[in-house]
Amino acid sequence: MDKSEVWKYLTFILTLLLALSVVSSTLLYMQNGELQRAMLNQTRNATFEVQIPNVTVVTNNTELELKIEELRKQIEYLQEQLREKRAEKANATIVVLPVVGPIDEYTAMDMVAKIREIERNESVGGVILWVESPGGYVGPVRLIYAELKKLSYRIPIVAYTSSMADSGGYYISCAADKIVADPLADVGSIGVLYVHYDLEQNYAQNGIKVNVFKTGPYKDMGAEWRDLTPDERKIITDMINTYYNEFLSVVSEGRNLDMNTTKEYATGRSWFARDVEGVLVDETGDFEDAVRALEELMNVSSARVIFYDSEKVDFGIYQSSSLMLDPRYLDAYLRR
Repeated sequence: MDKSEVWKYLTFILTLLLALSVVSSTLLYMQNGELQRAMLNQTRNATFEVQIPNVTVVTNNTELELKIEELRKQIEYLQEQLREKRAEKANATIVVLPVVGPIDEYTAMDMVAKIREIERNESVGGVILWVESPGGYVGPVRLIYAELKKLSYRIPIVAYTSSMADSGGYYISCAADKIVADPLADVGSIGVLYVHYDLEQNYAQNGIKVNVFKTGPYKDMGAEWRDLTPDERKIITDMINTYYNEFLSVVSEGRNLDMNTTKEYATGRSWFARDVEGVLVDETGDFEDAVRALEELMNVSSARVIFYDSEKVDFGIYQSSSLMLDPRYLDAYLRR
């Protein structure tokens, strides 16, 4: 099977897996939200049908889990094929890709450019994703994860942290084949939060009156000059739950955990890496241990290590925002 055929088949499998993930997220939402209560009186054995061009998948809970596991195995096989093709040209060169500090749009643009550069450089045999981050904005975190995931089909990736891989920082780490962390590094904080500025009383006390002309009732939803309505609170809650369920799916897939186990560690808290070894991280150790783990995946020894510079970000939360950020660090980034 040549490279183009592998990519074609991999695209097909990923399309199937994406569709099944949508169904899986729907099932997860049913367990946690109003959809479950609405459906409970109708049936306990509902089936779901997903339409893809020329493909129809009909499944229940058990069949869905089995099908996803089957597709994961096929992706792993295709991943091996692509990596073998890459290994024919690659040498024993490791690139260290740092993510330092909070993650925003500028972090994402910098990371995507570097990932694409690594992808084009066929002499690179593996990547160490060095994460020292409390997380950040949802969109940039998801974008970086998606780019890293695509890169992982070509070359092995090991995520490493010496002090902090929380929330969005942990999210992107789940794209790696392995996670190595210092025993006392802070990891986890799986969850999503929404920050809303309500300065209505402050405006009134300072004699500031805001006139708003809008084309719909939700056009200024989240604006700092007023509080949220009950309907808006429900919309935001549903949005946060959607992001949260996706976070659960990413951790479940990346760490090869069942959903119930994933939920046990998805309370928003973080842990010392030593306390979650074998679950949220693969092993504890220092940077050299991360290099060794990657060399094993590359099947080489004494690899050449190249470091990228980290992007300095002046991070700040200036408006109502959805975040994958450890709340302990929230205060430092709120606008004053």
